[in-house]
Amino acid sequence: MSTTRTDPLTLEVVDLIGTVVARYHEEYEEAAARYHLTGAQARVLGLLAMEPTAMRRIARQLKCEPSNVTGIIDRLEARGLVERRPDPADRRVKIAAATDEGHRTARDLRDALHFAREPLAELSAEERGTLRDLLRRMLGDAGADA
Repeated sequence: MSTTRTDPLTLEVVDLIGTVVARYHEEYEEAAARYHLTGAQARVLGLLAMEPTAMRRIARQLKCEPSNVTGIIDRLEARGLVERRPDPADRRVKIAAATDEGHRTARDLRDALHFAREPLAELSAEERGTLRDLLRRMLGDAGADA
């Protein structure tokens, strides 16, 4: 039987989680705007700077519709930051990849972040592992991969 917890500690923890998330997104949006990108465009560019990725996979990672990713890729492609390529494993599938300029922009954007780049900087590796495990447990994903 589950009960709703409204004790002061629970309320403070929930508030702190919300503050961390809000701070992360606020800084990310501000940094993206300096590069004339939306937050979503910056996130996609960051993913593509790590590795070329199928557009459906990007949609799954961002938890959005593939049509939204298509629009984001269209805008990034128009700026010369990404390009579409056929997937070598299945030529019917298109993958998106960062161009050289896209890699530079993603690196500059990452360097412009402070808290959002490393929100866990003050935590030890052990504390990070504990936090990960607790968050997974909250989400019901005790065995999930990071």
